[in-house]
Amino acid sequence: MSRRLADGIQADPPHPDRPVETAVVALGANLGDRVATLEAAVADIRRLPLVDGIRVSPAIESVAVTLDGPDAAAPAYLNAVAIVRTRLAPTVLLGYLHAIEARHGRVRRERWGDRTLDLDLIAYGDVRSDAPALLLPHPRAAERDFVLEPWLALDPDAVLPGRGRVDALLADLRNRR
Repeated sequence: MSRRLADGIQADPPHPDRPVETAVVALGANLGDRVATLEAAVADIRRLPLVDGIRVSPAIESVAVTLDGPDAAAPAYLNAVAIVRTRLAPTVLLGYLHAIEARHGRVRRERWGDRTLDLDLIAYGDVRSDAPALLLPHPRAAERDFVLEPWLALDPDAVLPGRGRVDALLADLRNRR
């Protein structure tokens, strides 16, 4: 018998808990029962491990955005933003968000196509990442009033890392129209 086994199993020294971070998640749906889907997705996020708080904006309706631009003929989206307090690493949180999408029938056939549920990780604290699997902050968040408006409703002092205050980004976006 190995002496090490005879001495018993020693647990790894405890690691300090991962610090709590604030993540911003955009929710959207334009197929099926959009309200029920968003409510179920929020409930799923609440049940995630290491998530101890979630605030959700009121939902707003928006025109579908496709690769060719806004498409008023496509089913309209219902959009909201959730601010989540979590100890999950950003890649783990994103993996859970993708699993929630899949549970709600999300199929990734067409980029920017219609979908039962879309969950985008917009920001995770001040983390910045250019990794293909984790782009943070979300590269198009500053161009999306359906992200900025509900986010601002939850947090009037919100800042999109590297881009600036959400209220200023939204005002600039509206002024360009």
